[in-house]
Amino acid sequence: MAETDETRAGGCLCGAVRFQARGAPLWVAHCHCTSCRRTTASAFTTYAGYRPGDVTFLSGRPKKHRSSPGVMRGFCADCGTALSFESERWPDEIHLFVCSFDDPATFAPEAHVFTAESVPWLHLADPLPRHRTTSSDPAA
Repeated sequence: MAETDETRAGGCLCGAVRFQARGAPLWVAHCHCTSCRRTTASAFTTYAGYRPGDVTFLSGRPKKHRSSPGVMRGFCADCGTALSFESERWPDEIHLFVCSFDDPATFAPEAHVFTAESVPWLHLADPLPRHRTTSSDPAA
């Protein structure tokens, strides 16, 4: 993504946790993996990847939960809003849920990932590349 000085803010539903992310995200993608679907109780979720040093929690701190080996997920302990994903697989990134930002419409998703785990009744017509696992895999 292009370099930018932009700062985007966001937080949980109840407002107990607020954060800001500086600069352009490293990437924005829709994730269809089972774990992300279960975390959000939705057909897929959309993340923006940032360097951890570009994300600041302004008020409150996410409660952390080890959802699987090497994976920590952050959420608001008061209202339960899912906020972040961190993994040993990508140690220099924090993935923030795009819809937890105040203005999610400013993000432009670039791909669908983990489509091999997508629910079979979901049929999307967008032209974005689809990857069976990560974006390092050829588009499916």
